[in-house]
Amino acid sequence: MPDLKIPEAPEEELAEQAPAPEELTTEQAPAQDPWEAPAPKKKTRSAAEKKKLVKRIIAGVTAIAVLAGIIFGMWYLVFREDDSLGDIYAEPAYIGSIQSTVQGSGNANAKETSTVTIPANGTVEQVLVSQGDVVFAGQPLFSVYSQAAQDALATAQQQMNSLNDKLANLTLRAPFAGKLIDVPENVLALSPGDSVGEGSTVATLVNDTRLKLSLYFSYAYENDVRVGQTAQVSVPAVMYTGEGQVEQINKVSFITPEGGIYFEAIIAFNNPGTLTAEMEASAVLTDGDGLPIYPYEQNKTQYYETRSLTTKAGGPLVSSRLLNHARVSAGEALLTMGSESLDEQLITAQERLNEAQAAVDALNATAPIDGTIISCTLAEGSEVKAGDAVITIQNTTTMVVTIQVDDRNIGFIKLGDMIELSDYSGNFYMGAVTNIEMQGEVGQGMSTFPVTLEVDNSAGTLYAGVWLDYSFITSQSDDCVLVQTAAVKSVLDAEGNKQTVVFVQREERPDNAIELDPSITGVPTPEENYWPVLVETGISDAKQVEIISGVEDGDMVFINYTVDPGGMYY
Repeated sequence: MPDLKIPEAPEEELAEQAPAPEELTTEQAPAQDPWEAPAPKKKTRSAAEKKKLVKRIIAGVTAIAVLAGIIFGMWYLVFREDDSLGDIYAEPAYIGSIQSTVQGSGNANAKETSTVTIPANGTVEQVLVSQGDVVFAGQPLFSVYSQAAQDALATAQQQMNSLNDKLANLTLRAPFAGKLIDVPENVLALSPGDSVGEGSTVATLVNDTRLKLSLYFSYAYENDVRVGQTAQVSVPAVMYTGEGQVEQINKVSFITPEGGIYFEAIIAFNNPGTLTAEMEASAVLTDGDGLPIYPYEQNKTQYYETRSLTTKAGGPLVSSRLLNHARVSAGEALLTMGSESLDEQLITAQERLNEAQAAVDALNATAPIDGTIISCTLAEGSEVKAGDAVITIQNTTTMVVTIQVDDRNIGFIKLGDMIELSDYSGNFYMGAVTNIEMQGEVGQGMSTFPVTLEVDNSAGTLYAGVWLDYSFITSQSDDCVLVQTAAVKSVLDAEGNKQTVVFVQREERPDNAIELDPSITGVPTPEENYWPVLVETGISDAKQVEIISGVEDGDMVFINYTVDPGGMYY
């Protein structure tokens, strides 16, 4: 074995590390190798350290005890097998009434809501209402001046007037009552659809109910002839004589071959029906002394009025009453033409005019419906823009509530039914069914159908936006056998079939009792005089179930154990 070499330490380090030994006599000091390590000193604990150690031991023991208690409790409550189910809690079946109801909620809204908008840019002149005011349909709300709207209306009216003039020109009308003459052959030959040119002379209209006669009288009788003076008219060719009147005096200078100067007098007289134009006639006047005043010479009769009829527009012929010597009345349509393009222009122009007029009328707005002003953003003198929504009116005297009814219960509702509603404050309302949507909204596992209810809110206690709960009865049974809902169990019979039963207390096995699957626990046994009997159930609610058959009034039926058995029903 090789020798271990111990490194030599400096004398100064040895002096610092080795404690200075007490002086001993030769008998007291044992022999010691100069390189032997000194013996360790024994450690002594202080009182504080001992106390701290005791506390740590006590805390550890306490923690172990608590953990042991928790483990025992879990075992006792969860894993410990306990055959005790507790005491049977049973109640008798009883006779009563039960209803099956459907419940839900819906949102209330005003039946009518109308928003008034600004039709054109302008300045607010008057504001006649404010928020919260009750208004009636037709009541003035505000007025706005808009130069743009006025200009648009004037332009639309001018366009309409121009087109109406063109439309009027498509029909040639008699300017006065009379007789048609000089109708050209080509006009007489026109058929519907034939083209009629603009500016075409189609006839001459004469007023032959009266005739007139132009005669010249000497200026010597200038002061004896006056307008309205009676004249005796004669037409020698037909030996007619009758009265006429001086209708007009023209102070012209008609000079005769003999050098006389004469003025013109127009005498009008009624046509008895046998006279016409271009007939030789004369007339005699009477001066102030009763002496006759004769004209220079006789002249030819003329029609009282003559007018050449000329078309002002052209187009395909629609109808014509142009016939020579035909009598017509004033305003009668003589020739009518059509124009598809003009008809289309008229329709468009009328629409524009209506819109422009409506825009101007809307500047003096009136309430479109009865109701309450919900909002009003107008201020006098402010500028507004076309399309701005400035007033909202709601008619809340009748509220509308839309509810959703699933496909299982929609068949129980019909139009006119009354459904009870209530708000969060406990106020009750009645809603009348006014609409049932025939198309359901498909959801998860079922469809829902929107149903509209109308609610009378004349008292004003129902506000728009309030949620309302509703309920309605789908079916009802009176004087029927009832048991608590918990009494009806769904179990498996001995063959593994699911059955609906009620455990009835009987001394002997009932005829309708069944054998249960042996695995079922947590239910009373025949040894406790409770038997599972088959039942047919009817209407149910959250508390009770109608028993149609299987249980009789007064039968004691099992509800549950007073201690939760932890069992499972199948």
